[in-house]
Amino acid sequence: MCELVTLNKYSIYPSICLQVCLVPVLQAAVKVSPLIEKVSEHKDFKKLLRTRTNVLVLYTKSATSGDSKLKLLSDVAQVIKGQGTIAWVNCGDLEGRKLCKKVKVDPSSKSDGADLLHYKDGTFHTEYNRPATYKSMVAFLKDPTGAPLWEENPEAKDVVHVETEKVSTEITPYSKVLLHGNVWCGVCKRMQPVFQQAATETKGTYVLAGMNVHPAEFDGLKQEYNVKGYPTFCYFEKGKFLHHYENYGGTAKDIADWMKNPQPPQPKAPEVQWSETDSPVFHLTDDSLDGFLEEHPSALVMFYAPCNRKGGDPSPGVLAAVDTTIHKAVGERFKISGFPTVKYFEKGEEKFTLPHLRSKDKIIEFLQNPQAPPPPEQSWEDKPSSVSHLGMEDFREALKKKKHALVMFYAPWCPHCKNAVPHFTTAADLFKEDRKIAYAAVDCTKGPNQELCKQEGVEGYPTFNYYNYGKFAEKYNGERGVSGWSQTIPQVKKKDVEVLSW
Repeated sequence: MCELVTLNKYSIYPSICLQVCLVPVLQAAVKVSPLIEKVSEHKDFKKLLRTRTNVLVLYTKSATSGDSKLKLLSDVAQVIKGQGTIAWVNCGDLEGRKLCKKVKVDPSSKSDGADLLHYKDGTFHTEYNRPATYKSMVAFLKDPTGAPLWEENPEAKDVVHVETEKVSTEITPYSKVLLHGNVWCGVCKRMQPVFQQAATETKGTYVLAGMNVHPAEFDGLKQEYNVKGYPTFCYFEKGKFLHHYENYGGTAKDIADWMKNPQPPQPKAPEVQWSETDSPVFHLTDDSLDGFLEEHPSALVMFYAPCNRKGGDPSPGVLAAVDTTIHKAVGERFKISGFPTVKYFEKGEEKFTLPHLRSKDKIIEFLQNPQAPPPPEQSWEDKPSSVSHLGMEDFREALKKKKHALVMFYAPWCPHCKNAVPHFTTAADLFKEDRKIAYAAVDCTKGPNQELCKQEGVEGYPTFNYYNYGKFAEKYNGERGVSGWSQTIPQVKKKDVEVLSW
């Protein structure tokens, strides 16, 4: 802004009129995403923690001291919308100062004047001390209790971390590259230190790279490079994929030596069949099963495929096993549909199928006192409730008739799902008379439903999605309990009901 100012009579230039430009002394603050919630009052802060289960709060000593983090968090907020919440408290203004004092946070003690704290299920969880990068922050908010990314490990500094599906483009500058495909599985994690050591030992000569190819967005890449299990090691020369690193050893020295003269996968040594090993277990066939059961009055038989093995020598009964991938007639006779299937025979007759026998102690305990197994637990789907159980065939049709629908995607074996079922069912009962509202569930382990769950972005169990007339609106990441789920529907109906916004 500019003004004309006349000098007073005491000036040595009384007749001169000056144009004075008032230049702002402060730069415009960084643009903050509307997805970041600005909190200054303690009651609003408590409400935030009460209604959200996954909250990252940036405390700053002034309005501008956290500019760099606010810019970064604005980008992060776009990606984790519906899965987590980012909030900002300016401890430099009057109300914010009171709030920071109440929660005992002092960002001025930090070198950059900013402090990042995470809250989970309404209480303080941890200080965010991972790298202040977009990828690390997104990964943290998607799984606050999960392990850090591989590239966050200082010892992995010599591993090149590939980010996009254009793998060949990213590694073209290097002449010889061994790519470690996927970094989240147990075996992959055990291999990481070995791979890191090999990367350090070959630094400057060869390149060892890593990439998490598990997300669905990389399905095309997995098909292109024939990635069927984890970890898979792919070898590239000048950006061109040549072959996999397979069956050449799992030490850093093995990898480093192989990189000097890369060779195609060598044939894997044939695995010795369980039936050919020295074992107290009797191995039966289509022809020998009946005679064996007549000879042994008490027998526990495991029907298996070669990937599953158990051994032992409990008494007084005997243990036997049948590989039904070879002896198919026995498998068909006893309707074996999964592995391992354990059955108990007494005096040649089948008595029980025993799905709960999965340890040596349990097997011994059973054979010392054979008893019928407990009846199978009734599935959630078979229990009467107000929850609609949907599948691939009726999911879209059922939801498009509902103005508001909260859907729980689950797996029957998942402990968190089991804990959620009674509370979700109770919440559904509260709205059973309202035809515009639905609480629904999808069992993602059922064959046809697996594709449905993939389409709906389900990456873990349970996942809760909110739909409006069949269209996905957002992920529910609020309180997991009756109070949270029962408020979710009216909270979304902002035009119809005046309630707290979630």
